Amino acid sequence: MSEVNITPNTPSGTTLPAITMSESAATKINAIMAKQGKTQFLRVAVNGGGCSGFQYAFDFADVPNEDDLIIERDGARILIDEVSQEFLKNSEIDYVNELIGAAFKIHNPNATASCGCGTSFSI
Repeated sequence: MSEVNITPNTPSGTTLPAITMSESAATKINAIMAKQGKTQFLRVAVNGGGCSGFQYAFDFADVPNEDDLIIERDGARILIDEVSQEFLKNSEIDYVNELIGAAFKIHNPNATASCGCGTSFSI
C-alpha cells in the first residue's frame, strides 16, 4: 500500500479535514510533472460559480502558500487553500479515464447536487 502524507502548512493546533488522493491521481500528477521537467504542485481549489453554485479549479503552483494543506502520495503533491479545505472535507481527489474523456475528479460527500460534467456542485 502506498504512503499518503497530509501536511498542514498552517499553525499547529489546526484540525485537518480528511482529504485524500487516489493512486491514479498520484500517477497522473507525477507523469505531468515528469513531462514538464520540473517539480510543481497540483493546486485544487473551490470557487464560486458554475451551474450548481461552486466549481472545482485545477492549476499548477511552484510553491505552497502559508495556509495551504499539502497532500502527498508517491511523490505527487497537491495544495489546497484554507477556504477550499472546508468544501473538500472527506473528499478524494482522483484521476479517471472514462468514455467521455480523462480528467481529475473530486469524489465529494459534501456535495448535495452536481452538474453533468462533474466540475460544478452545490452544498
